[in-house]
Amino acid sequence: MTEDASTDPDRLTALGWSDFFAGQIQSGEDALTPVRVASVHRSRLTAETGDGQVTLAPPHDTGTSDLAVGDWAICDMASETLVRRLDRRTVLRRRTEDRAGRQLIAANVDTLFIVTSCNDDFNPARLERYLAVVNEAGAEPVIVLTKIDAVPDPAPWRDQALALQRDLQVVTLNAKDPCSARALAPWCGPGRTVALIGSSGVGKSTLLNTLANKSKGEAQATGGIRESDAKGRHTTTSRSLHAIATGGWIIDTPGMRTLHVSDAAGGLQTLFAEITELAPQCRFRDCTHAHEPGCAVLAAVADGRLSPDRLERWRKLDQENRANTPVKTGRRGKRSEKSHR
Repeated sequence: MTEDASTDPDRLTALGWSDFFAGQIQSGEDALTPVRVASVHRSRLTAETGDGQVTLAPPHDTGTSDLAVGDWAICDMASETLVRRLDRRTVLRRRTEDRAGRQLIAANVDTLFIVTSCNDDFNPARLERYLAVVNEAGAEPVIVLTKIDAVPDPAPWRDQALALQRDLQVVTLNAKDPCSARALAPWCGPGRTVALIGSSGVGKSTLLNTLANKSKGEAQATGGIRESDAKGRHTTTSRSLHAIATGGWIIDTPGMRTLHVSDAAGGLQTLFAEITELAPQCRFRDCTHAHEPGCAVLAAVADGRLSPDRLERWRKLDQENRANTPVKTGRRGKRSEKSHR
C-alpha cells in the first residue's frame, strides 16, 4: 500500500478496512493504494480513500460489471486506475427476470436495514424474501419500521415483524426525526457499514439524510407515497456510499418492487428455523412437508405450533429457490451449471 496509507492506518480502519482485506495484499502490490468503491458507473467509478473521493477507471480486462458499492480494491493513483478488487466479506445479490445471472447490490456490509412502513407497504411475505437474501449474504438483518407518526400505535406492526425470524432486531422510528439516528446507533459506529433496502417511498432516502446529517444542498431526493395504494415513487436511482455522522458508512439503494430468491438455501434455513429444526423428525428424509405420513412439520401445523400460512410461505420460497438455483451437471472436473427450469 502507499506510504500515506501505511503511516495512517486509522484512516482506512474508519472506512471499514480490516485484517481480512489487508491479508489479501500480495507481494509487489505494496505501492498500490487501498480504496473503497463509493459508486459504480458504466465506464468509471468513484472511491473513498479516507481523505476524500477519487474518480477511477475500471480494470482494463473486466470493466465495472464485477464491482459493487462497498467493495475494497487496490488502485494505481498515478494512472487513476483500479487494479484489482479484493475478496468480499459479505455480498448482497438479487436475481432479476430480465438480467442474466444475479445483480450486485452491495458488498462488505455489516448490517442490512430492511426498511418498511406502518401502512400497506408492510408485507410479511415480501419481508421474508428480503430476510432470506440478507441471511444468505452473511450480513445482520434489522427491520426498520418507519412512518410511526402516521399510526396511533406501531406495536402491532412491530409484533408482526418480530415473528418473521428468530432473534430478529426490529426498530420503530420516524425517519425525519433526528432522534432516529440514536435508535440505529448500535449498528452505525466507526468503521461499520450498513445498507438500506426496501420498497420505494418507505423513507430510505429520508433516513439516509438523517443518519448522514446532510445539508439541504447535499440531501438525497425524497418522495412521498400514493395514498391510494401506498406505493412509492423512485427517488434513488443508483447505489452510493455515504459517511454517517456517527462515524460509520451507509449504502443507499433504489427501491425494489420485485425480489426473486435464488441460491439462498442457507438463508431460508435461518429464516424458517422452526421448520428447519422439525424436518429431521419427519419419517422420510426427502419429506416435502405437504402430504407425507409421519411429517413432523404437518403435525406441528395440526396442533397449532406452526402457522399454516407460515408453512405455505416457506413452501413457495423453497420451490422458487430450487427453480432459480443452477445445479452442477457433468463429470467431476468438467461440471457446468444448469437451471432447474
